[in-house]
Amino acid sequence: MANKRVDQPTGTETVGHEWDGIEELNTPLPRWWLWTFYATIIWAVAYVIAYPAWPMISGATQGMLGWTSRDQLAQEMSAAEQAQMEVRNAIAATPTESLLANEALLAQAVAGGAAAFRVNCVQCHGSGAAGSAGYPNLADDDWLWGGDIKAIETTLIDGIRVAGHQQTRTGAMPAFAGAIEGARLNALVSHVQSLSGQGEANAAGAQTYAENCALCHGATGEGNRSFGAPALNDAIWLRGSSAEEISAQVLAPRLGVMPNWGTRLDPVTIKMLAAYVHSLGGGEELAPALVDAAAPAQVDEQP
Repeated sequence: MANKRVDQPTGTETVGHEWDGIEELNTPLPRWWLWTFYATIIWAVAYVIAYPAWPMISGATQGMLGWTSRDQLAQEMSAAEQAQMEVRNAIAATPTESLLANEALLAQAVAGGAAAFRVNCVQCHGSGAAGSAGYPNLADDDWLWGGDIKAIETTLIDGIRVAGHQQTRTGAMPAFAGAIEGARLNALVSHVQSLSGQGEANAAGAQTYAENCALCHGATGEGNRSFGAPALNDAIWLRGSSAEEISAQVLAPRLGVMPNWGTRLDPVTIKMLAAYVHSLGGGEELAPALVDAAAPAQVDEQP
């Protein structure tokens, strides 16, 4: 205290410390800053009293208001689940073939199906549903088992070539190794390529094709959805279109397998998945019989 003095240029008292001739002025803090600081202290004390604050061994202090972030999250989740349940109940009550006529409900079904697709389907069909070698592209209009929304739902429910599931979609291509070889195989491959404009047609290949392949793939390579036999007369190839790839498939066919999601997912989720896949760009119109079944009944108001 004895070392304190008033700095003449500023008129401010020093704190009484000196270091190498340097002294510190005792400049008071601004009043607004002090009052703000005091307010934060009061706020902190009130917060500790009102809300959970001090961690304990198995929890925390509850606070006088009884509020917790866990309770708030539970309430928000409950509200979200309730909203979801209303939509899911509406989808469950709507026949799959009738979803296309309800734009609002269809939009919600597609959104739900997109979420389910990301969890269950992207591993094989890709995040954009474009597929890859051996896994069909779901965004084009080439379908092995049918592309209307009801056919897609059936494929999802029963799967493809699922062992032990009687209702599964089943189609098999025989292995022609040992039966079609050498020049005969080359002629067949060239003919198959010619169906989509990629190779030279030839009589020998056409004859082999008619005898061994046309029953399933069609006389002109149009395919057959009853067997899941792909079309051969377009530019979409599941296993590749080169001569080597086609030869490998003829000699030792690789047949795809898809799970029967009917035993893994609930019916509403499958219905939403069908709506999403149908919406990707390649979805087809319903068969006339399904359209008639989905149409509302006409009421005769005449007396």
